[in-house]
Formats: sequence, C-alpha cells, structure tokens
Amino acid sequence: MNRSFGPYLTIFPIIIGFAALAAILATSFWLNAHTQTLFDDVVALRTEAVDLRHALETAESSQRGFLYTKNEVYLSPFYVAKTQAARQMKLLRSAISIFPDLKGASQKLSEVVDQKFEEMDKTLALQRARRDADALAVVKSDLGKALMDEAMVYLGGIVRAADQRLLERVAEQQQTAAHLRLVSVISAFIILAVVGIVTQITTKYTRGLTEAQLKVSDLNSHLEERVRKRTYDLGKANELLSDARNRAEALLMEVNHRVANSLTMVSALVSMQSHSVRDSAAKSALAETRDRIYAVALVHRELYTTGDVRFVLLDDYLGSLLSHLQTSVKDDMRGIEFKSRIARVKMPIDQSISLGVVLNEWVTNALKYAYPEGRGEIRIELREFGENRAELTVADDGVGPETLTKAQGTGFGSRILGAMAITLAAEMKYEKGNPGTIAKMTFPLPKID
Repeated sequence: MNRSFGPYLTIFPIIIGFAALAAILATSFWLNAHTQTLFDDVVALRTEAVDLRHALETAESSQRGFLYTKNEVYLSPFYVAKTQAARQMKLLRSAISIFPDLKGASQKLSEVVDQKFEEMDKTLALQRARRDADALAVVKSDLGKALMDEAMVYLGGIVRAADQRLLERVAEQQQTAAHLRLVSVISAFIILAVVGIVTQITTKYTRGLTEAQLKVSDLNSHLEERVRKRTYDLGKANELLSDARNRAEALLMEVNHRVANSLTMVSALVSMQSHSVRDSAAKSALAETRDRIYAVALVHRELYTTGDVRFVLLDDYLGSLLSHLQTSVKDDMRGIEFKSRIARVKMPIDQSISLGVVLNEWVTNALKYAYPEGRGEIRIELREFGENRAELTVADDGVGPETLTKAQGTGFGSRILGAMAITLAAEMKYEKGNPGTIAKMTFPLPKID
C-alpha cells in the first residue's frame, strides 16, 4: 500500500461509518417526531370532542335548572358553556381538517349544535317572557333531546374514530420500532466492519510511518553531521577571510598613511619652492598647487586616523581643510573670518577628494579676490536635502560675482572646477549676493549600506 494514500483510505471507511450512524439518528428522530405528531393530532381531536360534549351537557343541565326553578343563577353556567361550546366546535373543526373521512361528521355536528343552542335559547326566552306553557311545550316536544342525542352520536363517533386512530398509531409505532431495530442492527454491523477496516489500515499505516520516521531520523543524523562539518569548515573559512580582510585593511591604512605622508612632503617641497621663486604669479601658482596637494593628502590622513578605509566624514575632512586654509593665509588677509556649518555626511574617497578640491578653489578665490583690503567674512555650508542629495555653498560679501565666475590669471582653477563637477555629477551655479558672490554646487550622495 502506498503510504501517501494511507490517510485517505482511512478516511473513506470513517465517512461511511459516520454516514450510517447519522442515518440511524436521522431515522430515529424522524420516526419519533412523525409518530409524536400523529399522536398529538389524534389526542387533540379526541380532547376537543370530549370538551365539546361536556360543554353541551353543562349548557343543557343549566337550561333545565332554570326552567324548573326559574332561578337565574343557572343562566351564568349556561352562557359560559355556550361560549365554551362555540370555541370547542371551532377547535374541533380545525383538528378534524387533517382527517378527511371525518369532515362530513364535523359539518353535521356543527349544524346540530347550532340547532340545539337555538332550541335552548328559545325555551329560555319563553320562560323569561313568563310563557311557561309555551316553554314547557317546546321541552315536551323532545326536539331538544333528539338534537342532544344526535350531537352525542356524532361526538361518540368522533371519539371512537380517534380511539381507533390511536390504536393504529400504536401499531405503526411498534412496526416502526421493529424497523428501527433492524436498521440499527445493520448499521451496527456496518460500523463494526468500518472499525475493523480502519484498524487494519491504521495499523499498516502506523507501521509504515514508523519505518519512515526511522529512515528520516537516520537521514537527519547524517545531515546534522554534514551540517556540523560544513559549519566548522565555514567557520574556518570565515576566520581566514576575516584575517585576510584585517590584513588588507591594515595594509590599506598603511598605504593611506604613506600616501598622506608623501603628499604632505610634496606639499612642503612645493611650499619651499614657492619661497625661492621671486615672480609673484609663479609664487601664487605654487601656493595654490600646495593647497590642492594638501587637500588630497588630508583625505588619506582622515582615512588613516579614523580607521575607515572606504568612506570619509565630510565634517571632519572639510573642517580640517578650512583650518589649514585659514592658517595658511598671508598676513595681510588675517582679517578674513571663516564661518562654516557642515553636515555629518559620509562619502567615498574619490568623491571626497573632488569635493575638497572644489572647496579649496572657491575659498582660495574668495581669499584672493573678494576682499582686496584683507577684511571680511567667508561662509561655508554643506547640507543634505531631498532624497540622497547635498549642496555645498561658499558665500562672501566681497566686491562682486566676477571674483568667482570669471577666470583669473591662467584660468586653470576654472578648468579644475569643471572637471570636479563632472566627477561628482554635480550642478554648479553662481549667484549675485547683496553684496558679494554665492557659489553653489548640488550633487548626489551615494547610498551607504
């Protein structure tokens, strides 16, 4: 037997067993309800007939009592019995509606009862009118007795018919009980057979399931052993990778340290060279070159000191660059003040260098051309906005926008700014201040995991 079909083969006999049990219960309930309904109908018919007979007898005895005694105390039971007889007649006709063979008797009985009460009402009216002889004549005519006897005949027939139907219902109930016992016995055999089949299927399925569980347990043990071995191997591999990464990071930090030192040395050599040059244009160009080299060297120094070999914190880097620019200004520019507000943003190395070079060019231009008298303020701001975008702003209150927008000297700085803007995928623009110049550059920020 296919183990996958084991549960389904078990379900089918159980369904059959439950169906047999449900059939027994449904049949029992239906038979009991049907029999009870029939009994209730017959009992109701018999009860209404007996109550109507009692009401007629009470009304007649009350009428006779008033005729003989002329005491109106007998009239109260008469009228009560008359009302009750009308109600019982209505109930009797309703009960007889399910017995077609008794409808004729019911109709005749209703007519006789009406005639009987007409006869009794007539005698009472004559008696009240003090026409004793006429009332006595009506009584002696035996019309009332004949009507009463006829009503009793119909009522007796209805009661006997009800009793006969009760006997028939009892016989039907006995036959139904016999059928129910037979159905119960057959259903019991079916249920026993189902239990046997289910037991056999369950035993086979349980045996197969136990064997499958043992096999699964063996496979799990084998897999767990393989997982432990793989986990151990992965742990070793991760340790090797971690060691390799640590060595690579240490080596990269050392490279950054050496590059920073080398660039610092180059910057110092350029500075020394500028001191030995007498031409002012050459001296200024060497000073600008020195600051550009320092901007690049400072990035590698930040990487070395922070221990992060991938990203640079711009507030630390640009802050250090501004400090260097402010300390390297000439004596006649010591009156120029820097005010900076730089967001704490991370950027990769190449983009950070490009941004540092742009800041160096703009601040250097402002130092050289915005304040000829050597006094003023340069405002630097780096802010984030929108979705992964940032904006660098350098503003002064100097002599006008031509200090930044027009190329001065050789125009080399403007070419550098254009190249850096391309590197950063940035948008660069210049605005006229009131007074002074505002230089702005917006650029995308990389997504950092």
